[in-house]
Amino acid sequence: MDTAPMEQAYATTRGVLANVSPEQMDDPTPCASWTVRELINHMIGGAMWAAGAVQSGTSDSDGSDTPDFTDGDYLASFDEGVANVTEAFGSPEAGDKTLSLPFGEIPAPVFMGFATTDAFVHGWDLAKATGQSTDLDPEFAQGMLDVSRANIQDEFRGPDGQAPFGPEQPAPAGSSAADQLAAFLRRTV
Repeated sequence: MDTAPMEQAYATTRGVLANVSPEQMDDPTPCASWTVRELINHMIGGAMWAAGAVQSGTSDSDGSDTPDFTDGDYLASFDEGVANVTEAFGSPEAGDKTLSLPFGEIPAPVFMGFATTDAFVHGWDLAKATGQSTDLDPEFAQGMLDVSRANIQDEFRGPDGQAPFGPEQPAPAGSSAADQLAAFLRRTV
């Protein structure tokens, strides 16, 4: 599969991650149940979990049982996770797989779309939490917004921790595409 969009999402998020200071690790994020530390651990652990799920075709875990990557070089751990997930989705056989995951059977290309959206929007979460600009990669963000609006159905929405996406929130007039995407995916802009 073509991993270029996923790589672009991760590259944008890495740019945000590189500007996070150790003093911000316990700060809250737009993800109600996570601090900056927990969000970073989710991003890194999620990439590594997704890579394993694609390689094996299955996972009983939801990817939440990860170590604390913020105790070490979290940029290096992030880069390792991105390399692993990119390699897994980019393998010749990945596009034909249907994955057996805790939330159901899902074709690998669809799962890659979710992983791409997750990587980009969590970059927005991290930017918002750490006082960085949330106007991330405008052209890419607009494409992600268009795809998300076309593909995310109401049955994928619910309370935090119980559904992949929460209810859409309003975005102020003139909001950037990344802010609109974040609002579409439950965030308060």
